[in-house]
Amino acid sequence: MSFSKKICVTGGAGFIGSHLVKLLVNKYPDYMIVNLDKLTYAGNLENLKEVENASNYEFVKGDIVDTDFINKLFADYQFDAVIHLAAESHVDRSIESPMDFIMTNVVGTANLLNAAKFNWKDNYKDKLFYHVSTDEVYGSLGETGMFLETTPYDPRSPYSSSKASSDHLVRAYYHTYGLPVVISNCSNNYGSHQFPEKLVPLFIHNIKNNKPLPVYGKGENIRDWLWVEDHARAIDVIFHKSALGETYNIGGHNEWTNIDLIKVVCKVMDKKLGRTEGTSEQLITYVTDRAGHDMRYAIDATKLKNDLGWVPSLQFEEGLENTIDWYLGNEEWLNNVTSGDYQKYYEKQYAER
Repeated sequence: MSFSKKICVTGGAGFIGSHLVKLLVNKYPDYMIVNLDKLTYAGNLENLKEVENASNYEFVKGDIVDTDFINKLFADYQFDAVIHLAAESHVDRSIESPMDFIMTNVVGTANLLNAAKFNWKDNYKDKLFYHVSTDEVYGSLGETGMFLETTPYDPRSPYSSSKASSDHLVRAYYHTYGLPVVISNCSNNYGSHQFPEKLVPLFIHNIKNNKPLPVYGKGENIRDWLWVEDHARAIDVIFHKSALGETYNIGGHNEWTNIDLIKVVCKVMDKKLGRTEGTSEQLITYVTDRAGHDMRYAIDATKLKNDLGWVPSLQFEEGLENTIDWYLGNEEWLNNVTSGDYQKYYEKQYAER
């Protein structure tokens, strides 16, 4: 079958990546979507069951830090575009193991940029390198104000510093070599299929199992929350409509302090589980704040709305209830992730292909 585009989605077995891959495979049958993922702890091919046998989908296991592998992959597939989501993304892990983040997020991004530049050989017509980043590169806000695309970078953790570095590399390849690029910086994502080290799925899991709910400091840190399926839609819109060299902030227009969000999760979970309201809040345990913990993030996504017409489809309360319903209705998925059995899926489904 002949395809109009061949797109490499890096990190496509991860939380955001799997939602994007499913959207692209289903929406664009004339695109070949190649999902490149190393399958670290956060990569889960069970997230992609519904498309794994689609004629316009292919999975490739590999590491973006491996230069020779990346160069051969690009030569073999002749990609027209890259949507780059592969990254180490957990702040606490970056504090413990910063070099892992520097290698994947900085060196891995450089490998992809070099491979794209070499294989496209300055013939950039209808080509695109789309780099997906985070609002954490901007640092921390005070009580007022929002992050704009022009906000100076001020990363505070090894994770955000590594993502800031990769953003700068992408822009450098645009300005130095004319490589066609676009960048987006998103706020905190939530939704189905998220690895339960992140706040929302972790607390859903802990409430269900009557485990402590660890809250950093006083829980006063503020985040903007974006439903992951809205994020995937935004990436789709930016990929197809953005001018080259642009940056777009993607946010959900949902600012919550951590403690207020946690209390909402507790309230909804008590209702869903048939518990007396207030039961789950008793599990809240305040712990020492983590090093370099940014106080407030808030995204201004006006540019994305005005330029490309994207707005969030769900208010947070509706999206959160949908998310909780999904986790409560997919115990097998959650059990496989918490037990580690999900990591056997690749061997079961792909080893003999």
